Amino acid sequence: MAKGYWIARVDVTNPDGYKDYVAQNGPVFKKYGARFLVRAGQFQPKEGTAHRSRNVVLEFPDYATALACYESPDYQRLVALRAPYGVSDLVIVEGYDGPQP
Repeated sequence: MAKGYWIARVDVTNPDGYKDYVAQNGPVFKKYGARFLVRAGQFQPKEGTAHRSRNVVLEFPDYATALACYESPDYQRLVALRAPYGVSDLVIVEGYDGPQP
């Protein structure tokens, strides 16, 4: 079964306020079996627009679980907590589990 992913691009506008979101998201992600593949770090834009300063990729056991985590009351509470302190683009995608080149 293909995994599910969150791909987020974030600008943190108030690092002190954002710390509460970071401190509280771990238990929610753990509950849904998520793990960070990318959490900030260096990057170089090569094509298109890379207008956000922070990139995050989370891996979930499957696409349905990735959706369920985002839609859960636990995570929606964190969205409200995070919102005043940054701007985010987030897409939830299903991984590819087919043949490789």
